[in-house]
Amino acid sequence: MERRFKINDIDVKARAGEHLLDVARRYGFEIPSLCHHEALPPIGACRICLVEVAWGGRRELCTSCNFEVIEGMQVTTDTPAVQHHRAMNLELLLARAPGSARLRELAAQYGVRRTRFGPPATSPLPNCILCELCVRACEQLGNHALTMVGRGDKKRIGLAFNSPSEQCTGCASCASVCPTECIPVKDTAAGRTIWGQTHPLVLCKVCGAPVMTERQRAKAIAKKGLPEEYYDFCESCKQSTASKRFASIVW
Repeated sequence: MERRFKINDIDVKARAGEHLLDVARRYGFEIPSLCHHEALPPIGACRICLVEVAWGGRRELCTSCNFEVIEGMQVTTDTPAVQHHRAMNLELLLARAPGSARLRELAAQYGVRRTRFGPPATSPLPNCILCELCVRACEQLGNHALTMVGRGDKKRIGLAFNSPSEQCTGCASCASVCPTECIPVKDTAAGRTIWGQTHPLVLCKVCGAPVMTERQRAKAIAKKGLPEEYYDFCESCKQSTASKRFASIVW
């Protein structure tokens, strides 16, 4: 079912159940966010995507990433209240991640160049803003290796029970979605080191480039049911003469 409403006095349309941030970006409205990824469930953690929404006689600030569209609502993306609250949230996040270039750049756009707040009591993962993108990506892949540990100012991201996990495949998807690039990943001849574990790498049989980790390959074979040889080549070499028999297989 279709929903019609306005964003900054512009008529827009969306499907029932769609979230406001996705719709706004589809229509070209710029709304910042640090914890959102269109392929992952939204949770409104960073609160940077705040907008002002009016409907049914109500007007309030909402996180647009997890706000489902409402027929006839009026959305304003850049009111003084929105700017004020975004700036405050960015200042709070800057206390957690002073080393993040992306966060510093975004904060500067709202006039925040330093924070009045102190760093968290414990921060085993420097520059982590607890957006949980890494946890959600890990869950979406079916690995469930990462979780939130602790409460309050001791809350952090980590492996369950703070010990090496067989659930972690070393795919590094968590690092690829991290908005502050705080998850260390190191690839060497010995393998990929991430979350305190070193995972042996599968090397392309044609060019020798890293393809994935051995644990990631084993899980992909079991899950997708493709020929084992399919995972012995990098994406480029899958299209080469040496591996042309796999060119028609969809990853």
